Amino acid sequence: MGILQLDPHASLAFQKKTIQRSSPRISWKGRSYSKEGRRQRTTSISRPSNASVKFNNCAGNKGVRYETNSLDFKVRADGTMYAVHQVQMASKQLILMVTAWDPQTLGRWEAIVRFLVGEKLQHNGHKPKGRKSGPVDLAQQQSDTLLPWRQHQSAKGLRRQKRDWVIPPINVPENSRGPFPQQLVRIRSDKDKEIHIRYSITGVGADQPPMEVFSIDPVSGRMYVTRPMDREERASYHLRAHAVDMNGNKVENPIDLYIYVIDMNDNRPEFINQVYNGSVDEGSKPGTYVMTVTANDADDSTTANGMVRYRIVTQTPQSPSQNMFTINSETGDIVTVAAGLDREKVQQYMVIVQATDMEGNLNYGLSNTATAIITVTDVNDNPPEFTTSTYSGEVPENRVEVVVANLTVMDRDQPHSPNWNAIYRIISGDPSGHFTIRTDPVTNEGMVTVVKAVDYEMNRAFMLTVMVSNQAPLASGIQMSFQSTAGVTISVTDVNEAPYFPTNHKLIRLEEGVPTGTVLTTFSAVDPDRFMQQAVRYSKLSDPANWLNINATNGQITTAAVLDRESDYIKNNVYEATFLAADNGIPPASGTGTLQIYLIDINDNAPELLPKEAQICEKPNLNVINITAADADIDPNVGPFVFELPSVPSAVRKNWTITRLNGDYAQLSLRIMYLEAGVYDVPIIVTDSGNPPLYNTSIIKVKVCPCDENGDCTTIGAVAAAGLGTGAIIAILICIIILLTMVLLFVVWMKRREKERHTKQLLIDPEDDVRDNILKYDEEGGGEEDQDYDLSQLQQPETMDHVLNKAPGVRRVDERPIGAEPQYPIRPVIPHPGDIGDFINEGLRAADNDPTAPPYDSLLVFDYEGSGSTAGSVSSLNSSSSGDQDYDYLNDWGPRFKKLADMYGGGEED
Repeated sequence: MGILQLDPHASLAFQKKTIQRSSPRISWKGRSYSKEGRRQRTTSISRPSNASVKFNNCAGNKGVRYETNSLDFKVRADGTMYAVHQVQMASKQLILMVTAWDPQTLGRWEAIVRFLVGEKLQHNGHKPKGRKSGPVDLAQQQSDTLLPWRQHQSAKGLRRQKRDWVIPPINVPENSRGPFPQQLVRIRSDKDKEIHIRYSITGVGADQPPMEVFSIDPVSGRMYVTRPMDREERASYHLRAHAVDMNGNKVENPIDLYIYVIDMNDNRPEFINQVYNGSVDEGSKPGTYVMTVTANDADDSTTANGMVRYRIVTQTPQSPSQNMFTINSETGDIVTVAAGLDREKVQQYMVIVQATDMEGNLNYGLSNTATAIITVTDVNDNPPEFTTSTYSGEVPENRVEVVVANLTVMDRDQPHSPNWNAIYRIISGDPSGHFTIRTDPVTNEGMVTVVKAVDYEMNRAFMLTVMVSNQAPLASGIQMSFQSTAGVTISVTDVNEAPYFPTNHKLIRLEEGVPTGTVLTTFSAVDPDRFMQQAVRYSKLSDPANWLNINATNGQITTAAVLDRESDYIKNNVYEATFLAADNGIPPASGTGTLQIYLIDINDNAPELLPKEAQICEKPNLNVINITAADADIDPNVGPFVFELPSVPSAVRKNWTITRLNGDYAQLSLRIMYLEAGVYDVPIIVTDSGNPPLYNTSIIKVKVCPCDENGDCTTIGAVAAAGLGTGAIIAILICIIILLTMVLLFVVWMKRREKERHTKQLLIDPEDDVRDNILKYDEEGGGEEDQDYDLSQLQQPETMDHVLNKAPGVRRVDERPIGAEPQYPIRPVIPHPGDIGDFINEGLRAADNDPTAPPYDSLLVFDYEGSGSTAGSVSSLNSSSSGDQDYDYLNDWGPRFKKLADMYGGGEED
């Protein structure tokens, strides 16, 4: 670790030295002004004497290099500081930052060096005679002129141009009150005695944005600042001064001018946030880091104007101490300074932090404040404790998922956090795991729950010991409380339990066919309620074949019918029946049990021959009949089977023979060379292998038929085999032919008749038919005032049922006579002109003789319209056939008046 020190003699007065003619110099005789506008003298200094810094590190200062933050001063390897050129000092002191750094370890150390500027007489090494050495009047030595382009003359009278001098920076204080424009310096060339020179400046602040911050008098060369400077807006300016003649020709080379804005303490420190949030665990030791607050100052951070220091102003609440926290004045780190942080007492602190520049000087510095909210976070320093030492509960037997007791605890830690959430454990009293304790997430209570049914007959009560802890472990140094354990007493209540069958399902084995009333087994149930005197009764619940009976008292099973293994109720040789056992408790309870009866097969089914029908050729060939047998029994009461022909009748063995293939199959074939086609019943005796064996004589119907060359029965042969002779077959074929001929002739006759009927139809359109037709028109109402009429009374009724079924009244009835309707002539498709008259006459005759055509000859009953009619009575009118009037003209009016002509005219029908 390195230490950078300033030599005790570094604060010294600089001496002015006379610069020899051989050494070029720049005379900077400028002026500066204070805030009050008073003129201050500036001091021109050269190299300092006895100014040095020392640096010590563990490696012996090998390879350490020095730097400064000023371009006017440098530090040699031995620590000596010197000015690189003549420097104009505007104040009595100069503050520099010196940095020492090691290029190997890249370590850096900084120190502040302060120079005090003093004034001494100018001398050249000896005193003039007769004169005392004393202070020189600086006002007489100073000049407002800067001669950056001085010319020199050699001994031979030749003029030569010397190199240009580097102009020292011009320092301008910010926030100056003026008046403006304020002169900074005067630039002058020594050629202005020979020619007229014009001066100008260029660069940022002159002819580049921001424009016209600086200006220069083109004739006198005086440069001005036109407005107050703001270092935070721009800290420095780089300008170039130009000197040209009246024609614009360059007289001198451009000179660089550096203007630095001197910082003033015009900015308060500003916190990044107005409110800072931090946290610290309760019970933290002093020196525990909490949080960091940061404030920035826009002023120069290398000067006291921008050096911020922090301090705590107030703390709320001031418990348990008014100084629970402290802050690093330079870094802003807040740490604990006292013990006793307890979240259960104080959960949050509010700390007011003040940031002050000028290195914290409250008299000269500017300040600002911010709020730091410090939350005391919870640690598990409070173990959970039961509110009481014993708990009790009650649970019925054979119940699960029942909460029997609620355990309440108290925990002062942060609710709903791992430090508060409780975990319960059963330490003892439940070896079989009947209970568990679940935590209520809202109340943090422990719910003792039954997860495995308890039996009153086995345990009437349980004494549990439980412990409670948190999800998070306890903080270091915190012990479990004695109140973290408690006892729980759980009583079990007795309930009526259902009887149960100890062996369920119960399997018994016996042979099928046992007689009725045989005792099979005793299927009894057990009542678990040992402390209740109850009786158990038995009954059948399921007996598909109704083969069994059960004794209601003792559960004895007997057969009610013969058990048949081959029954459809048997599945895989097993018959199942379900029985019910019920006690007489309050309320009664019942249980079921299943009895499985495995039936052992006996040889009680004779074999059956398969197939029942077959066909074979009438001549022996390879065409044979394969036969087998089916037996409802199972092994060993089935095959191998024995197939044989009976001896009676003798024709069976004479015509047929059986050849054995294996134990289950045989072949039936013809023994003789030819057998007449037909159907033959062939008896075959089939015997199984049971003990004792059973046999059965089965009949197989064999159709013997003629076959083709492939051995297949022909169609005629199949018919012949059905039992019909050749004559019968021929007769059937002739009948079929005659029937088809009659059908064909009938179809031809019907088509011809249809053609004749079509030829007599009219050549006119059906719409122009002159026959009497009833034309039905759409009904048109009488508008809105005619909407209450029942139009159905005006329509022609199709039937009389709705009229006869209505209440009696007066209404119109047009009755259509019931009878056969006449056949009207059909209009021919292509009529002949000569048939038109005949067609018309036939249609007219049919219409006149059609009683179903309206108007109908029926009684017309009209509604009674009331009295008071303005018309006279027509009841006196009558008709008589004895008049002299001639009604024969009615015959000429057509068929519509035929009836009137017959009644009054007395003429004959046409």
